[in-house]
Amino acid sequence: QVQLVESGGGLVQAGGSLRLSCAASGRTFTRYAMGWFRQAPGKEREFVAAVIWSDSSTSYADSAKGRFTISKDNAKNTVFLQMNSLKPEDTAIYYCAAASSWLKFVRRSYDYWGQGTQVTVSS
Repeated sequence: QVQLVESGGGLVQAGGSLRLSCAASGRTFTRYAMGWFRQAPGKEREFVAAVIWSDSSTSYADSAKGRFTISKDNAKNTVFLQMNSLKPEDTAIYYCAAASSWLKFVRRSYDYWGQGTQVTVSS
């Protein structure tokens, strides 16, 4: 069984920063990419950022570009999301996910999901 455990969420004022972490554990699995998604109350889950595990190339949603940075630590099987200049509209539950193939990555049909961590940005 694969487990993804997020941490680092919390309450922050607008303009502040948070760093989310996602640690992967459990059985060995093929990891093509890892990503962050978020879901705000009453809204659908949306893509935030992703990193290709083999070459560290990254992609971002327009809302995250210039403010968020995704990174990884191969040795620790951990992916991070550094979030700066946070806005109230960034308030959501943030989920970490892992995709086992290129096809699942491009379709954003990730295989494994964490339980989520709450990020609240006050105005």
